[in-house]
Amino acid sequence: MTYLKYTPYLYLVFGAYFIYDGITKFNAPDGTPWLSFLIAGLAIFMFFFRMKFAKKFEDRNKKL
Repeated sequence: MTYLKYTPYLYLVFGAYFIYDGITKFNAPDGTPWLSFLIAGLAIFMFFFRMKFAKKFEDRNKKL
């Protein structure tokens, strides 16, 4: 179960990829980057949400 410690970092990887994708679409003449930026924002939000949830879960296990 130690792999669950590292899965939130995948959200950062996906966020970075979609930011890169949005920038490349923004520079294209007919690109629409807004969906890529939205997904990137969601991925970064999920990273912080999962980290907060994992910390709360770990603190609860320490009290028991």
